[in-house]
Amino acid sequence: MFGIFSSQKQRQKAWQKKTIAYAKAVNTYVQTGLTKGWENAGQKPKDNGREKLVPNLLNAIRCANETKEFTKLRLEWPLAYTPLVESLEERGQIIPKLTVLQDGSIIARIGAHYEKGYVVKIQDNSVSKLDDIDFFGVCPNNIFFAYPEKEGVKITQGWQGTLTAFCPYPHGNEGTPSKYDAEPFCTDAQPTQIIPFPDGQRMLFICREGIVVLTPDHAIRLLPTQSSLVESFEYLLAENPELPLKPDLSMEHGNISPDGKFISVGYQYGSHLVYNDEYKLVADIGPHSEYPHFSLFSRDGKTLLLNSCHFYNGVTLGINTDELTGIKTEPYNEDSRIRTLETGSRVYAAVHTENEFIIGNAFGHIKAFDHNGKATWQHFLGSNICDLVISKDEKTLVCSTCAGFISIIKLGEPKADYEIGTGNSTEVRRWLFWKGEEKPLIW
Repeated sequence: MFGIFSSQKQRQKAWQKKTIAYAKAVNTYVQTGLTKGWENAGQKPKDNGREKLVPNLLNAIRCANETKEFTKLRLEWPLAYTPLVESLEERGQIIPKLTVLQDGSIIARIGAHYEKGYVVKIQDNSVSKLDDIDFFGVCPNNIFFAYPEKEGVKITQGWQGTLTAFCPYPHGNEGTPSKYDAEPFCTDAQPTQIIPFPDGQRMLFICREGIVVLTPDHAIRLLPTQSSLVESFEYLLAENPELPLKPDLSMEHGNISPDGKFISVGYQYGSHLVYNDEYKLVADIGPHSEYPHFSLFSRDGKTLLLNSCHFYNGVTLGINTDELTGIKTEPYNEDSRIRTLETGSRVYAAVHTENEFIIGNAFGHIKAFDHNGKATWQHFLGSNICDLVISKDEKTLVCSTCAGFISIIKLGEPKADYEIGTGNSTEVRRWLFWKGEEKPLIW
């Protein structure tokens, strides 16, 4: 009995020691690379054999969730990512959407938008499943919420609050010349994004078959544009007449400015497009990496952030919204109105604070930079960042990943010795929504 206990204690001590040592080595490597050049940073540190300790880690996490000894768990089994990679192939799952309500509770969609997922509410140490909702969207000001239903999308003021509009799903022929017999939208598939406008009467509906503005009585297609539809349909009719006439977008994305005056949309094969509130195209901006991938308007509406990617890398641009109208640039072309904010990230999520943008990328990094692109700090979570939400006081960042993590990060507080990052930010709670577990776990 004593020997077994001793062995378990030794494994715990080994995890603790190796995790702190690995974080220290990576932090030193990054600091050297940033200050003296990556050519002088030496070899990137490799993980130090913690994978064999993962079964003991998981047992400790499960036990702590029964006894509620979370502080002890964090001290003895500090956070890590790299030793979990192999386990995450079976356990991890995408958490594509988050929001934080006024009472501090977290709402999260568990499961990719194309899967049969579910929505949960996290409050303190408890998680409850919301049986009547399986996806949701939030307006830029966090006032209006949207929920897909059988016949369309419901918009409410406040979470599950007063109904402000009901928008039927698009038919699929919006913006299509009448000579084409276009296939209807497949509404049983989850949209990639649904974003209510700040007036609570319309919404931006984004899915693989198109990007459409929905209102209670009509729909306006923004993407593919009519010229792109005609080109695509003519090609299909000539080369593959047996296939249905239906768009199939990749990397489809969009966002709305806080005042509702601008709509930014894009997908893999095209430009960064911006429409005004009358749905007229006002800007066509060529990407500075290969494929348009993400966009965000700043909280004050003064800046538009645009990201394009190539594999896991990318380029993020910034443009003042008062200079948007009339911009038309070719891919990779420089323009005095467009500034480079960050290079090296395929961005999946971003938030804006008073002084900076914070992005989450495909490498699992959270990075911050000011409005001119000066890097301020970064924090490593691992996996692929899915969504980011920041509290109203800008002191708490909530992040979800493809590893099934929901992480709560306090900004402006010193990082722990086991954390990887360059600034004052520390993860105070990590939820594990893992396949095969009986319940969500706190680490």
